[in-house]
Amino acid sequence: MDDASHSIQSEPDGSAATAADQSVAGNVSPRRRQYRRFPRWAMVAIAIVLVAAGGVFADYWTARPEGITPSFIGRDSCAQCHQEQTEAFHGSDHDKAMDVATDETVLGDFNDVTFEHDGLHNRLFRDGDRFMVHTEGEDGEMQDFEVKYVFGVYPLQQYMVEFDRHESSEACEVARLQVLRISWDSRDNRWFYLRPPDVTEKLSADDPLHWTGIAQRWQTMCADCHSTNLKHNFNSDTVTYHTTFSEIDVSCEACHGPASLHVELANEKSLFWDRRYGYGLVNQLKGDDPEPQLQTCAPCHSRRAVMDDRGTGGPNFCDHYRLETLGEMTYHGDGQIKDEDYVYGSFIQSKMYHKDIRCTDCHDPHSLKLKHPGNQTCTSCHQHPAGKYDVVSHHHHAPGSEGAKCVNCHMPETTYMDVDPRRDHSIRIPRPDLSVRLGTPNACSRCHVNDRLDEIAPEHRDEFAAKEYAQWLSAAEADAEQTIGKNEQSLQDLISQTDQWCDQACEQWYGDNRKQEEHFAEALVPLRRGDRDGIRRAIEFLSYTDHRAPAIAKATLIEELARQGVRGLPNVVNSILDDPSAHPLVRSSAASVLPSTGSSQTRKQLVKLLDDPTRLVRSTAAQALVHSPVLPQLSREERSKLEVALEEVHQELMVSADRSGAHLGWGIICERLGRIPEAVKAYQTAIRVEPRTTGPHANLASLYERIAGSVPPEEGERYQQAATKLRDQNLELLARDAKLAPEIAPVQFQYGLALYLDGQLDAALAQLQLASELAPENAQFKVVYEELKAKLQAERQ
Repeated sequence: MDDASHSIQSEPDGSAATAADQSVAGNVSPRRRQYRRFPRWAMVAIAIVLVAAGGVFADYWTARPEGITPSFIGRDSCAQCHQEQTEAFHGSDHDKAMDVATDETVLGDFNDVTFEHDGLHNRLFRDGDRFMVHTEGEDGEMQDFEVKYVFGVYPLQQYMVEFDRHESSEACEVARLQVLRISWDSRDNRWFYLRPPDVTEKLSADDPLHWTGIAQRWQTMCADCHSTNLKHNFNSDTVTYHTTFSEIDVSCEACHGPASLHVELANEKSLFWDRRYGYGLVNQLKGDDPEPQLQTCAPCHSRRAVMDDRGTGGPNFCDHYRLETLGEMTYHGDGQIKDEDYVYGSFIQSKMYHKDIRCTDCHDPHSLKLKHPGNQTCTSCHQHPAGKYDVVSHHHHAPGSEGAKCVNCHMPETTYMDVDPRRDHSIRIPRPDLSVRLGTPNACSRCHVNDRLDEIAPEHRDEFAAKEYAQWLSAAEADAEQTIGKNEQSLQDLISQTDQWCDQACEQWYGDNRKQEEHFAEALVPLRRGDRDGIRRAIEFLSYTDHRAPAIAKATLIEELARQGVRGLPNVVNSILDDPSAHPLVRSSAASVLPSTGSSQTRKQLVKLLDDPTRLVRSTAAQALVHSPVLPQLSREERSKLEVALEEVHQELMVSADRSGAHLGWGIICERLGRIPEAVKAYQTAIRVEPRTTGPHANLASLYERIAGSVPPEEGERYQQAATKLRDQNLELLARDAKLAPEIAPVQFQYGLALYLDGQLDAALAQLQLASELAPENAQFKVVYEELKAKLQAERQ
């Protein structure tokens, strides 16, 4: 007998197995033995798990097909799941951005009251359910107008009247809306007249700034940012609007994008959101990257032009919008707000922006209220170590006083629209030292300029006691030599003395710990003054890659260097264009100025940029090519690429098809390309859209004169007569503009040129002299004036 048959083996559980058991087991196959180790119930469980895992994976892997375009479905669909956010949204400024005029929405007093301005006795009254205004119409006559819509809620509410509504218009369509300048102050409950900036006299009925004029038209000035999914639907042939929106105010989808797909996915019985579309929302606003959120807010909170009206926010601002740089009319030389900039252009200058702070760190995104009261908005982050900032040793003002509030020093406010204070979101340390050296504003002088009231002559004291700091600055800029002091000091002297006092105080308070970091104003301000050192500093700042040189400042420095005709600029510009990491705003400015630098790389660089991934850069490069001397040198292939890019340019211009400038711009491009019939049509459309605007009349006249020389005499005579008529019309319009804007040098210059072409040489000389005196830094104005002066002197000798 085999020894193995008598051996005793130990089972896994410790029991003994007999030889007989071993013998039986020896006849069982390996698979059978494996099965005995895994009971039937375990196999079933594994199968269930595998099937379930397969189902879960299939659920995850199943995705909507590519190419779905979500649609707008309205806030009611959002409210079903997002009740807390909806409740916060109700009553917010977004919720009340615009509405139909009803007893619930109208705040102003329409109980048959009279309001007077500029000699006009306006009456605000009710006609049944209608809210009525008796005021001056576009024909200059007093008439009754029905208020159809209200605009805004606090600190002011404005009112809108509908014109040109056709009987065939759909109920959902809005015709031309004009915003009354008679407005309601909802803080003090009073009517007031909202004057245009720097306009003190009565507006004529045909003035573009009159409430019935283009500058007060809802569609051109306001609509995009006060309604959701707005479509202008302007017909340039009939000059009429058929405007629509999905919601009358700024609703959920204005920020989050069209939500139809999101709602579909939310209502599905799936464990996952869509693998391809995520939450099904165009704008994902909560990720680690702050840019999608910032650039969702930016379209409405910035001074910008629209390139593509299909933009829905998100991290592609420069594919849809052209941000205004730090122009002298909107910003001071250090980037502080001068005119309204709607926040974004300021914020991207700030150190906070460069540290990835976003809007919702301070503001609740639905109620729009600050997340914390008072200084806690700042100290919720800036309180390390504890008590470092909200203490007298930091701000040196009495606790609870205005000077102890963080925002008054770091985010000073300026009042716009008479009653609306807006804070500067560049969030900067006060720099009276820059004010002393460069003449820029500072938050310290904003309060302490009033300390100089006792030094103002009594006859001026009450006037300036009622002015805020921005108005002191504006008055000093308009007349720096005005003597208002008791000791013959000028207004500028008093402001400068305040700056020096504030600078000395800061030096005493902070000593060696005082923060006086390099600032781009040290380049931009001297550069604009013609100081050669400003050139060196500007080029130096263009090489910086940190918060000291924000993209908007770099773009501005490039434009200013080009305007000054700086030698060596081609190397700087080409270096920027060769850097793919440079911000699109900076590369766009570089592309726009490249032809003016005389660079030998102009053609190569601009053609290359026609394929840039950012639309802003492509569009700027295409327009720069059209207007550059290298246009005739383009090869057939390069010309074809340019034509493709110009299709985007045309779309960009036609977003503003209700403005004359859009068609004028396209006409100039077509004329440069030799597409003469298309240019004529564009100029004619520009005149039809805005018949009282200067510019297209002169361009069309010049084009007709060119055509007249290339056609048979009889036909040429007709073109010449049409050109003469257009020039007469243009001269009349320029005379009107020159009278309305006596301090604006370019307007006076254009009027002078028109007088010259009309043969009124003495009047032209006087006008050109005025332009050169208003803008002595403009070399072109001075050269043209001197040439005409020399010509007239030579003729009269």
